[in-house]
Amino acid sequence: MAILGITDPSITALVYSVLTGILPALFWLWFWTREDKMHPEPRGHLLLVFLGGMAAVAIAYPLQKLAFDALGLTASTLFIWATIEELLKYIVVAALVLYTVDYDEPVDAIIYLITAALGFSAMENTLFILSPMLDGDIFRALITGNTRFIGASMLHVVCSAILGYSIAREFFRGKVFKMAWRILGLSVAIGLHTAFNLFIIDDKNGSRTFLAFSVIWMLAIVVLILFENIKKAQVKETP
Repeated sequence: MAILGITDPSITALVYSVLTGILPALFWLWFWTREDKMHPEPRGHLLLVFLGGMAAVAIAYPLQKLAFDALGLTASTLFIWATIEELLKYIVVAALVLYTVDYDEPVDAIIYLITAALGFSAMENTLFILSPMLDGDIFRALITGNTRFIGASMLHVVCSAILGYSIAREFFRGKVFKMAWRILGLSVAIGLHTAFNLFIIDDKNGSRTFLAFSVIWMLAIVVLILFENIKKAQVKETP
């Protein structure tokens, strides 16, 4: 199979993996940023955070491997994996946005956390799709891409959006409230991420995975409601 006229199998696999890993993430980015149409964030800033999310995978995977080598595939390992991913996505946004002039309204926290999550997801998806593509298993690559599009990618979005909402809630509050809201948001995000992974692991017939995906999509609707909640609070509390 050739893509864009490229006939070398390895390069074709790489190009396909990058396209199918990143393009769906960009679609979701377009979808979620439409929630901030009144005061859209600069595209350059969004791109920087998106790339930061992608780069975070290079830090997450070695740390996750250390946890796996030490503990095996246990509940504790899944908790550590989720903690690493949620912390890194937060660190990307905190380092690039939260302490700069770009963070000038509460809803920005949700937008940028989702952007980092989609960057992280895009890189993860690319790597997951690349493996079967290099083995010549195009069917498995297609299934992997579709599954991650409707499952893992949305999991990252929902978890990061929850943290973003918590940060947005403390926009007009003092330092104590800021700390409390961030700890709460991060805890919920890590807990949800861990629960999702625990639920789908070793799922033989796919029934639990289907249920987990359904819950995540219902939570995505909740995220849309949270967006509206923050936008209303933003209008109410802005001097």
